[in-house]
Amino acid sequence: MERARSEGTVTAPPVGTDGVLVSRSRPIDDVSYRAFLASRKPPRLHWANFEGLELAGAGAAARLTASGPDRFASIRASAETLFDDADCTNTDAPRPRLVGGFAFSDDHEPTDTWAGFGAAEFLLPEVQLTRTEDGTWLTVNRYGNHVDTTSVEAQLDRAADAVADLPAMRPRGGSPGVLSTRRTTPKEVWTEQVEDAVGRIRAGDLRKVVLGCALEVGLAGEVDLPDVLERLRRTYPNCYRFLVQPTDEAGFLGAPPERLVKKSGRRVLTEALAGSVGRGGTPEADETLAQSLVDSEKIQHEQRLVVDTICEQLAPLGDVTEGEQTVRKLNNIQHLQTPITADLDTDGHVLDIVEALHPTPAVGGLPPETAAETIRDVETFDRGWYAAPIGWFDGDGDGEFLVGIRSGVAGGRNATLFAGNGIVADSDPQEEWDEIQLKYRPLLDELE
Repeated sequence: MERARSEGTVTAPPVGTDGVLVSRSRPIDDVSYRAFLASRKPPRLHWANFEGLELAGAGAAARLTASGPDRFASIRASAETLFDDADCTNTDAPRPRLVGGFAFSDDHEPTDTWAGFGAAEFLLPEVQLTRTEDGTWLTVNRYGNHVDTTSVEAQLDRAADAVADLPAMRPRGGSPGVLSTRRTTPKEVWTEQVEDAVGRIRAGDLRKVVLGCALEVGLAGEVDLPDVLERLRRTYPNCYRFLVQPTDEAGFLGAPPERLVKKSGRRVLTEALAGSVGRGGTPEADETLAQSLVDSEKIQHEQRLVVDTICEQLAPLGDVTEGEQTVRKLNNIQHLQTPITADLDTDGHVLDIVEALHPTPAVGGLPPETAAETIRDVETFDRGWYAAPIGWFDGDGDGEFLVGIRSGVAGGRNATLFAGNGIVADSDPQEEWDEIQLKYRPLLDELE
């Protein structure tokens, strides 16, 4: 049966056909993002890359939602409505940015673990902090009928006074502690899933598929999401960090190493990140492990599949260049990494590129349709927003998205962590199982 087409919506209090966006900003002294987030009620957002950009937001000046197979185009169309004729005094770092993401699958339903997370949802924060190497700014956004600049500027004054009372540094809180863990996919089931996937690959229907698992965690105390983000920043300074918290109940957060895409003008940056191994206890052991990545025929094959597919997906949009392969070293794991750049033929929009790339073979598989069918047949948990695009974009169509891996949903005294691994023809279930356990560690360590 044919599925319904996407329907995109823009909502804000109040809602009307003549809604207008008014945005005002000012530079402020640096402030603790943890303190800012802790002082605000959900919805709360945080997004940071490893190059110095950090965004934090609270409240919803506007909310964009969409579902179905045209959800990317629907979000873009809704954003154009929102940004049309916007009254914005700044176009640089503190400009209005929509922050949010997509579910892995377009038919996602926001239930159970993923309550509050639709198939596509972006927020324009009512109050937004922006930090770059050049400074920190406070922004207030309002969208609705007959919004006047005087009231927005007055709200900015009040927000600035509230932020001024926050500490530049917030004392580091303790971890909630872990009482119990339960793998929703037991090892024997995982072994059957990998063998099933390998059988499909050897039959010629499939070249690669990424299978995921979930780990349910019972916590000894209430989890403080801003504190977890801060611990992730300290432990994984070379990774992205994000938090999307639509309700009081739970938020989706993580520290992914992988950029999906960054677009600035007609310049596009992306990368292939596939294959992984642990870190060594000595420099010599670490280098031996890194060299094993480079020398592994299986991992090089997996990496080449990802690189070739990304280049093919970007080729219709402009000139594509593949960079030199390196080993990306993180706190507890290392990956093969190949940078890829593209110069677009037209201005375009970052969401068009996100749609073209998602899911990359690093989180889905090849061919994409066959891999998606295998994932639906084999996996025993709901991916929700795991391994999906999370990011921001502005009124010019520029933006940056990460891949939502090394991630989990946490709230109260519960968390669900996610991890996955690429399966190819010569994959060994035990080796893949061991690698999966490494990928839980970033969040699990910060909860313990």
